[in-house]
Amino acid sequence: MAEQKESRRSKKSREEQTGEWQERVIQIRRVSKVVKGGKKLSFRAVVVVGNERGQVGVGVGKANDVLGAVRKGVVDGKKHLIEVPLTKGLSVPHPMRGSGGAATVLVMPAAPGTGVIAGGAVRAVLELAGVRNALAKQLGSRNPLNNARATIDALRRMRTFEQVAEDRGIDVRRLFSQ
Repeated sequence: MAEQKESRRSKKSREEQTGEWQERVIQIRRVSKVVKGGKKLSFRAVVVVGNERGQVGVGVGKANDVLGAVRKGVVDGKKHLIEVPLTKGLSVPHPMRGSGGAATVLVMPAAPGTGVIAGGAVRAVLELAGVRNALAKQLGSRNPLNNARATIDALRRMRTFEQVAEDRGIDVRRLFSQ
């Protein structure tokens, strides 16, 4: 039993040491709170964490220093990881609209060789998810945190053709022949 715990711990530490997860800071904000003695400054960091193989998460960290906020954001991002269905051409399977707060993001597949055509937080989320060919448009808000959450929502709701065929109870070939 103790050996299993050791092997899990060592495996987890090896993954973190090898740098499997990549982090990208989207935004750092200085936040001030007015208290009795004056103003208290703290920082908020919005971080995207992904392994470029279909897993990605967005986290927010708050601390009195920037490094502490980024560290907390990475931990929060790893807690909220999602699986992204990718096609063979490293694109998304179909167009999808996601929302987060007042932001709406439209994510569409693109032909191989197109690259990621997106802006700001949406680009960071798609790249760290492992998407290589996609088009995206931010609608409704310019807030990076809401746009990142809207992108995560769109990616979470995507399904592969196999999943759709299984839900409908038909063969994948029949799905394309209709």
